[in-house]
Amino acid sequence: MTMNGMELSRAYFDAYGRDLIENKYGVCQGQLAAGLVGEGSECFGYDDQFSQDHDFGPGFCIWMPKHMYDQIGGAMQQDYDRMPQEFMGYRRMVTPQAGKRVGVFCIDDFYQRYIGLPREPRDNMEWMRIPESFLATATNGRVFCDNLGEFTRIRNCLENFYPLDVQKKKLAARAAVMAQAGQYNYPRCMQRGEYGAAYLACAEFLRTALSAIYLLNGKYMPFYKWSFRGARELTSLRDAVDELQQLLLIPDDLTNGGRKQQMIEEICIKIGREFNYRGLTRTSEAFLQVHGEELMRSISDPRLAGMHILADAK
Repeated sequence: MTMNGMELSRAYFDAYGRDLIENKYGVCQGQLAAGLVGEGSECFGYDDQFSQDHDFGPGFCIWMPKHMYDQIGGAMQQDYDRMPQEFMGYRRMVTPQAGKRVGVFCIDDFYQRYIGLPREPRDNMEWMRIPESFLATATNGRVFCDNLGEFTRIRNCLENFYPLDVQKKKLAARAAVMAQAGQYNYPRCMQRGEYGAAYLACAEFLRTALSAIYLLNGKYMPFYKWSFRGARELTSLRDAVDELQQLLLIPDDLTNGGRKQQMIEEICIKIGREFNYRGLTRTSEAFLQVHGEELMRSISDPRLAGMHILADAK
């Protein structure tokens, strides 16, 4: 019987983790949370038979406040390590490169690792500094229980997505890069016969367009390995995602240059229309730089409005 990583984690927790928390650490139970969140394809629900050759197997996370972690974290980790290493025919495969993905964690340290803060972001600039893929990692997976509620409170704040001004600033940067790399530089590179540069321009356009589509769906784009896989779950601009997938498979040469340029233009028009539909821009220009400039003018926070349009292009 094949079991995905999240199902395996939950079954392992129900078999051993719940008993550990309720019986041996029952006095602390009210301040503990457990689940599986973080790095690894199983946390996103994307694991398959190819995922099981490294850092896969029975395991879960236990999170607790710092004061409690300082008191019992080490002892609980030792008890966690004594739980059966094999479960339902699986043994956890661990590599040094992955570091610690399951076990006992301090809530503050867990979030510090992924978003650079021990708590939720409290202003627009803190939000801007966190890479999207890190936010995707901090909000994936599943929480099995949270008696204190602190881990989930921070998680819910992150899941509520960027403040509007931050979203506008990021979309302005995406629009500017798409215009620069796809609508302007790609055809010029092709005209010059600079096919390597054209390939890079198209790649930059693809990555940035995919990020813009995630932003317009109110979702964080995960690590590049899973960006197209995660895009299958988005609701808006699904046809544009399919076109991006087709675009990356077409060679950059004289035979296909015109076709790719037309596809880039069509994707930009769809994203521009989505800006209009959501009330983010009013311009009907196909060139996305114009949308980016309009987005910049609509930002209320002077710190964000004063940034270069390309800031946060990555």
